[in-house]
Amino acid sequence: MSNELFDLTGRVAIVTGTSRGLGQYFGRALAKAGADLVITSRHLNSLLPFQKEIEELGRRAVPVELDVRSAESIERMAALAEEAYGKIDILVNNAGMNIRKPALDITWDDWNAVLDTNLRGSFFVAQAVARRMIAGGYGRIINIGSVTSVAGYAGLAPYTASRGGIRQLTMSLADDWGKFGVTVNCLAPGWFRTEQNKVMYEDKEWVEYLSDRIPMKRPGQPDDLDSAVVFLAAESSRYITGQLLLIDGGISTGAVRALPKKSTAR
Repeated sequence: MSNELFDLTGRVAIVTGTSRGLGQYFGRALAKAGADLVITSRHLNSLLPFQKEIEELGRRAVPVELDVRSAESIERMAALAEEAYGKIDILVNNAGMNIRKPALDITWDDWNAVLDTNLRGSFFVAQAVARRMIAGGYGRIINIGSVTSVAGYAGLAPYTASRGGIRQLTMSLADDWGKFGVTVNCLAPGWFRTEQNKVMYEDKEWVEYLSDRIPMKRPGQPDDLDSAVVFLAAESSRYITGQLLLIDGGISTGAVRALPKKSTAR
């Protein structure tokens, strides 16, 4: 198989939410495949170390301030990205947040904060970037979902609602924009350690329980996502759109913790 199918040389990728976490892994993988980047955060200074890292790989990285809860900020980011490179080929719609609380404790403001960031923000970032992609007749939009796009978990009501919405949004946008040469897919990680959930991974018993539920018997490592994001960004996925790609070690199969050896199934 030709390496050209996975070569991103000459492509320009926006990766939102790249001050930390999985956004940096997505950006790093695309840069290693040859793409130049626009990297974003609400706090511009937080992007400088990652900008330097990408430049040391021999690629460009233009840092841009972005608050996905602001229409003005979104449009300004897209305009600056286009101004910097003259085009936008790839969007990794990664910026997001979470509030962990029992459903009975979720407030109106909690709900709005999560949905405004994860769902409304993702739509309007995609819209602003797609306007420019459509003008050029080419684009790859990768919305970042989650295993919660297909499964519910206690204590994550707004988050799971937002990620389920991302899956449906992906299909709608794929139907809208396919005729313009723009594909829209959803990359859905399973359980990966990030800044948002690192406190959970400090509980050894919880990690063991989680691993028992995953057919691959371990949580995800960030580089497990590298090939998937490059695949969806490159020519390799040119006839794939509107799809959900789960990178979850199989937990979405519904695996459960094994019964104790002395127990017998009924």
